[in-house]
Amino acid sequence: MILLWLTAMVPQSKPPPCDLMTQTCSSPTSAQMTLLFFSFVLISLGAGGVRPCSLAFGADQLDRRDNPKNVRVLESFFGWYYASAAISVLIALTGIVYIQDQFGYRVGFGVPAILMLLSALVFFLASPFYLKQQASKSLLTGFVQVIIVAYKNRNLTFPLPNSTASYHHKRDSNVVSPTDKLRFLNKACIIKNPEQDIALDGSAANPWSLCTVEQVEELKALIKVLPLWSTGIIMSINLSQNSFPVLQASSMDRHLTKKFQIPAGSYGMFNIISLALWVIFYDRAILPMASKIKGKPVRIGVKLRMGIGLFLTCIAMVVSAIVENARRKEAIRSGFQNNPTAVVKMSAMWLVPQFCLNGFAEAFTAIGQTEFFYSELPKSMSSIAAALFGLGLAVANVLASVVVSIIDDITSKGGKESWVSSNINKGRIDNYYWVLAILSFINLFYY
Repeated sequence: MILLWLTAMVPQSKPPPCDLMTQTCSSPTSAQMTLLFFSFVLISLGAGGVRPCSLAFGADQLDRRDNPKNVRVLESFFGWYYASAAISVLIALTGIVYIQDQFGYRVGFGVPAILMLLSALVFFLASPFYLKQQASKSLLTGFVQVIIVAYKNRNLTFPLPNSTASYHHKRDSNVVSPTDKLRFLNKACIIKNPEQDIALDGSAANPWSLCTVEQVEELKALIKVLPLWSTGIIMSINLSQNSFPVLQASSMDRHLTKKFQIPAGSYGMFNIISLALWVIFYDRAILPMASKIKGKPVRIGVKLRMGIGLFLTCIAMVVSAIVENARRKEAIRSGFQNNPTAVVKMSAMWLVPQFCLNGFAEAFTAIGQTEFFYSELPKSMSSIAAALFGLGLAVANVLASVVVSIIDDITSKGGKESWVSSNINKGRIDNYYWVLAILSFINLFYY
């Protein structure tokens, strides 16, 4: 954030202002672009470290698996974590953007930089009060070792049933033999020659020739959740539709009063607001009321919540297609087919339901998936569990671009107007939404 701030503070770090008389602008130098991109890289690396680990670290403070109320505590924590994250995004896209707009980027970039500095300071000052799980190994290295050793030992025969001494495991471990699922990986922890394979302290003499049962089971646990993880990708593709709704809103009546209109890029806030409101309402009203009526603790199962979210995102795409079809017909009826910037006599508030549905879908599926991963994976993999949804979101953003490119290539053949044309009155964004709705419906059955 400091480097990004410097691009606004130091005149030499950015190209000179454009010449308004000649309408010419100087391109940035290689050094200026390097500074800008390097700040983005550092922000991305920092976010990649903070986001999954802060969620897992917070859960570590509350996770007491011997407590019968443990599941409800974690469910509430994950919900409030996402609600607070949504509210922070809301503040960033309203308050911080307002500061940047009113006071310029010197102040606009300076405020987040100072906030990050305060955040880091508070984190270190409070550090002694936290419960800290010490990392003892690299999980990713362990996964690679299991795959390589299992391949090396592919011709080994499996030990007889209940031959626990044939498998290498940690001392004092409760897991002395691997499970039968994904059985081919079990060959990674078979002891071929105890004298050569096992060191004097009981560890493997060569970790690239012999793995522990725990390593094998950790990899199995990750593989086991991947099918359910993949179902969240289509939903994330739907959530990443940012540019088309902005084009739609720009061509619709955005006035709330005669003098005030909502900026076209701000309608995505309804997604965030609905997510935060649902989490608060669900945790503080629905569950307590249902528990009081039934006389016992009530909660919606994590898999059911994930399924509800996937269903809601299907409905969101159907609503998006219907609204866009109505908007396009109104634009053509008004004679605006060749004028995508013209404003039709249709309120942009018709876009709000699709954003709210996607917000509810994210509240159900994103929180549900994170809770599911955290409960299914071993405690040693809690940060990986927290990172999986973010990884799915990243994959979805890449795939969203691929889907748009494929549809653009197919529908623009023969000189036809592309469905995803920049002229949304000539294009057929409604058909594009129908494609996403069909993919979402298939994804729901896949789930």
